Amino acid sequence: MPRVGMGYDVHQLVEGRDLWLGGIRIDHEKGLLGHSDADVLIHAICDALLGAANMRDIGYHFPDTSDETLNMDSKVILAKTIQLIATKGYHVVNIDATVCAERPKLNPHIPAMQECLAQVIGTDPDNVSIKATTTERLGFTGRQEGISAYAVCLIE
Repeated sequence: MPRVGMGYDVHQLVEGRDLWLGGIRIDHEKGLLGHSDADVLIHAICDALLGAANMRDIGYHFPDTSDETLNMDSKVILAKTIQLIATKGYHVVNIDATVCAERPKLNPHIPAMQECLAQVIGTDPDNVSIKATTTERLGFTGRQEGISAYAVCLIE
């Protein structure tokens, strides 16, 4: 039976870290602060997938208190999430995600993100929709203090 899930993540932008979004490194003067590589897009997608499978959330499976997850590549977290939902017989039908960031401009990077995520998931890039938006300079995103991402998915 098909199931829908929703995920959300946010991380603070800081100097001295690489910016990873959708599994790719993006050139920017700041990166996201987190226990892993802090890829908010992948983290939101993982929460959507885990939620759809009724398997709790990313923090439950990949705690930010564990040395095993310290500086972990979020593509590994996504691959392990795909394996987790497969234990219940599920696979990804499609993902629709939105990244909220004032800067850098993300639209030029979306095809590479789709390709990367599709490869990790084992699906066609057409099944991974990624959109980018700003918050019109409002809130923490508008002040360039952080980046957030939302994701919904369908699994069956």
